[in-house]
Amino acid sequence: MNKYKKLFLSLLFDAMGFVSFFIPGIGEFADVVWAPVSAYLMTKLYKGKTGKIAAAISFIEEALPGLDIIPTFTLMWLYSYVFKSEDEVIEV
Repeated sequence: MNKYKKLFLSLLFDAMGFVSFFIPGIGEFADVVWAPVSAYLMTKLYKGKTGKIAAAISFIEEALPGLDIIPTFTLMWLYSYVFKSEDEVIEV
């Protein structure tokens, strides 16, 4: 998958997680549903060991109240395509 398509999807998924932050009462229920969905999407978007670790972080971030503001998908994209060197690529 093209890295810019992944960036678009990452921004979209972060926005979806962030929206529930603004809906009082319903937002907490939405997080219960969104947390496992976001973890699953993270494993599909980012493969290997780093994707699994990011999925766990995404699940925790979405499940805990008040942390929806953290752009987990976008941070993972930045890690994968900006900060990580080619020598660090680990695919399982």
